[in-house]
Amino acid sequence: MTSPAPENVLGDWHETPLRVRYAETDKMGIVYYANYLIWFEIGRTEFCRARGFSYSNMEKSDAAFLVVAESYCRYKAPAYYDDELIIRTHITELRRRSLRFGYEIIRASDAKTVAEGETGHVVTDSSGRVRSFPEGYSQRLLAPPIVKTSQLAGDLVPTETAPE
Repeated sequence: MTSPAPENVLGDWHETPLRVRYAETDKMGIVYYANYLIWFEIGRTEFCRARGFSYSNMEKSDAAFLVVAESYCRYKAPAYYDDELIIRTHITELRRRSLRFGYEIIRASDAKTVAEGETGHVVTDSSGRVRSFPEGYSQRLLAPPIVKTSQLAGDLVPTETAPE
C-alpha cells in the first residue's frame, strides 16, 4: 500500500476538525500512534455522512458492511495535547466490491502534515461474504457533499447544497 497522492483523488477532500484530547497522548504529551487509525475512521465516517448516509444505513437497510482489509499510516510529525487538527479524507479507489480511502492529518496552527495514510475496505454481507456495493452507494461516495458537518465531528447541519 502506498501513501495517498492528491493527483489520484477520485472525489473532493472532506475535512473534519478535531482537537487532541489528553487521553490520546502518551506520557511525553505526544499523540499515541494508534489514535491515528481511530481518526481515519472519524474522517471516513464524516465523509460518508456528508454524502447523506452512514455505515449503519448500509448495514441496516442493505445488509452491506465495509470491512477494513488493510491500513497504512505514515507518521510525519508529532501531534500534541490540545492541538487542533484537520482530518482530510478522500477516495483514492472505488471498485464494485471494494474501495480505498486516503487521509492527511494536518495541524491547523501551522498547516504541518502530521500523518498520512490509507485504508482498504471490502464490502461484505452479514455473513462476511464479499458482495458488491448496494445500488446507489458508489454514486453517493463520488458525489459532492450534500450535508454540512459542524465544528464537532458527528454533529450534522443539513443544507440543501454543499458548503463552498
